[in-house]
Amino acid sequence: MSLRLSTVILPHRRWNEGGRETWQRAEQLGFHTGYTYDHLSWRTFRDGPWFGAVPTLTAAAGVTDRLRLGTLVTSPNFRHPVPLAKELITLDDISGGRVTLGIGAGGTGFDATALGQDPWSPRERADRLAEFIPLLDRLLTEDSVSYEGDFYSAHEARNIPGCVQRPRLPFAVAATGPRGLKLAARHGQAWVTTGDPKLYENGTPEQSLQALRGQIDKLTDSCAAIGRDVSTLDRILLTGFTPDRGRPLTSLDAFVDFAGRHRELGFTELVIHWPIPDSDFAAEQKVFEQIAMEAPAQLG
Repeated sequence: MSLRLSTVILPHRRWNEGGRETWQRAEQLGFHTGYTYDHLSWRTFRDGPWFGAVPTLTAAAGVTDRLRLGTLVTSPNFRHPVPLAKELITLDDISGGRVTLGIGAGGTGFDATALGQDPWSPRERADRLAEFIPLLDRLLTEDSVSYEGDFYSAHEARNIPGCVQRPRLPFAVAATGPRGLKLAARHGQAWVTTGDPKLYENGTPEQSLQALRGQIDKLTDSCAAIGRDVSTLDRILLTGFTPDRGRPLTSLDAFVDFAGRHRELGFTELVIHWPIPDSDFAAEQKVFEQIAMEAPAQLG
């Protein structure tokens, strides 16, 4: 099974102070997709520069030709399906059909309260995502949509001419729970995981592999329940959040070993963070670029 290699570029640099060059370099290095985080602010970067995901991807579309572009991930925390659909159709048009929407339920970080609301419970986040994804699916595939739900509404929302990609741009659904996995099986073209967060601090790489195997088994069951072959769904691992942390980026051999073990589990795409000095994503740029250029050939 071939394994694609992608990168996630955090939107923390001004476009004219390294931002543009980073996205162009990602294309030169041969990455399959360049993703960015869709947050209003995020973790230790909260008090520093941080830019919007959709404008960043739009700018990246204008300075690249082949690199796919996407979010990891967009959530209902501060998004509404109606304006989001319009932005995505526009981005897909500008990029010539190179956009993937990573989408998930969101969490309890800064996005959860930035609009002045109390953080939603896990149950409400799941309820909202279960309404958000099907409505967004309709908005991206139908010329006019009206809908009244518990959380979201649309009244004759127009989205003409629709996406360049048909029937719409692909969804990469981030999920580990049963309801999210069902959404991935029904609406996703890909599934995304970061592993089991409970293992990050004190778990082992072997325990992480076992947990990921269990997640893929549950995804397989969710697909089977609706008559879908799980092989028709890409399986994406966003790295950096398993007990391995940054070790896979310390050398080409370390990464090839890490990637090979996860390919054997059934992953079709690995996403590695573009290095950021003095952060959780610090790595040697030279080694990172060697991995980008040489690892795919070694992995077949």
